[in-house]
Amino acid sequence: MKQPWRSFDRVAAEYDEARPSYPDRILELLPLGGAATVLDLGAGTGKLTQVLARRYPHVIAVEPLDAMRAVLERVVPEADARAGAAEAIPLADASVDAVFAAQAYQWFANDRAVAEIARVLRPGGVFAIVTNEPVEPLPLPEAYSERLRQVFAATKVHARFGDESAFEPIERGPFGRLHSGRVDHEQVQTRELVLKFASSLSPIARLPDDERAAVEADLAALLPEGEYTFTVRATVRWTIRQ
Repeated sequence: MKQPWRSFDRVAAEYDEARPSYPDRILELLPLGGAATVLDLGAGTGKLTQVLARRYPHVIAVEPLDAMRAVLERVVPEADARAGAAEAIPLADASVDAVFAAQAYQWFANDRAVAEIARVLRPGGVFAIVTNEPVEPLPLPEAYSERLRQVFAATKVHARFGDESAFEPIERGPFGRLHSGRVDHEQVQTRELVLKFASSLSPIARLPDDERAAVEADLAALLPEGEYTFTVRATVRWTIRQ
């Protein structure tokens, strides 16, 4: 699959059920007033959109995948959901006070997308990237974690948040320096939700059906019944449009 992010359309329900949300207080770290018009770019099923909609009166959510956007429209009906991509944002110039990107940023960390973000942002507006990452040690059996590592290694799909090159397009754009802050929070999951979280990961979601089913069966066999509590670190990186 040339565009691995398209695999998320196959697992929209699992993504919405099992992926962690973001703590509302992460927005308190930003220099952005409560009356702002904001864009959630690559909004997925609306994990971050829901948080934004509780704080800002006008939230636009742009998502290219139909199944993901259908969930978004159901769970955040107050948001203005639109089809579109980061490289071709369906908004007028200087039309929003802030652009947010969550986990999807890794898939469009390129100069064309950053130029589009700068185009729709008003001067002095905020571009914020909000991510969730689990804090080690994870409450998972080592055999289960090792099987996941094998799948990631075999598919060669990886997140770029630990790679500073993901932020180079921002440095080349009309933005100030990048600031950061973080808030730790907890996610409590049943065994079923842990397995659905795994199914929602791109390296598994993009596999052919038979291979995906085999990996999911392997993981299920390695995960005991019980409740699993994860510490999750929400990080916001933000900059100002010049």
